[in-house]
Amino acid sequence: MGKGGNLTEGVVKKILLSYTYVAIWIFLSFTVIVYNKYILDRKLYNWPYPISLTIIHMAFCSSLAYLLVRVFKVVEPVTMTMDLYCKSVVPIGLLYAFSLWLSNSAYIYLSVSFIQMLKALMPVAVYSIGVMFKKDTFKSDTMGNMVSISIGVAIAAYGEAKFDTWGVMLQLGAVAFEATRLVMIQILLTSKGITFNPITSLYYVAPCCLVFLFIPWIFVEYPLLKDTSSFHFDWVIFGTNSFCAFALNLAVFLLVGKTSALTMNVAGVVKDWLLIAFSWSVIKDTVTPVNLVGYGLAFLGVAYYNHAKLQALKANEAQKKASQAADEEAGRLLEEREGENGAKKNESQG
Repeated sequence: MGKGGNLTEGVVKKILLSYTYVAIWIFLSFTVIVYNKYILDRKLYNWPYPISLTIIHMAFCSSLAYLLVRVFKVVEPVTMTMDLYCKSVVPIGLLYAFSLWLSNSAYIYLSVSFIQMLKALMPVAVYSIGVMFKKDTFKSDTMGNMVSISIGVAIAAYGEAKFDTWGVMLQLGAVAFEATRLVMIQILLTSKGITFNPITSLYYVAPCCLVFLFIPWIFVEYPLLKDTSSFHFDWVIFGTNSFCAFALNLAVFLLVGKTSALTMNVAGVVKDWLLIAFSWSVIKDTVTPVNLVGYGLAFLGVAYYNHAKLQALKANEAQKKASQAADEEAGRLLEEREGENGAKKNESQG
């Protein structure tokens, strides 16, 4: 009975830990999104410089990642040649720079709730680009699911009270760049056996992302900031904001490492609904019934997509186990046969 009690206690502890990781990730993701909105929105903190904010994040993350990898040696660096870095990491850094720039820019023009609704298009973009680059196979039922998500988002957009065309274009651009980055990670890194955790990812990607952001910053935002003599760098605001962005990356590492990527997808859906509720109740953004109907349809499509992925993963695991069991059985029969042949040989010699 004591053994059974210990087993139950262990299972409960594991479940509680999983929920804790999910809660930490949701809290940090929620905080970063709302904090970025607060800084960039002209009606709130009124600092509408998305490239500058992203540069601050990348500089902070690069510095901390360097300390964790090189000084404190929390994680081991990946074996990386300059040729591999230029051909694989630099393109990913470029895509990441554009993704962050455009997504942060969208907060100036759109509500938090509507941005979360537009982000539901991410599976559509990842699947479409994956098919384009032949990393995914075209399936009519999956494409039908993608169309249902797109229709849901279109309905949500139709019902948006404060629709801004430029803001929507920025967010859709951010989704496209982020989806391309995710597919490129598979093509340029995963296929070569290179895997990054969030710390090593920031260690390698953030510096080149910083360089790519610096180029447009010089021409777009630096002249504006130079003319804004009233601005003084707020170390508390930007320091805590950057620390939250870095902590979010560590939370992703914990969540995926201790649970699964699918858990993060499900947690992401919960986070989106919480953000929509927060945007409506606290920030006082307008959320219309048409918004909710459209996003509800998109949500069902995303949920079905995640369910289908889970079933496919389970089927692959079952196939691997069956193949492994068959190989073990074949090996055992071969050993038995060799043993019988050896015994017969010994008998004939005797």
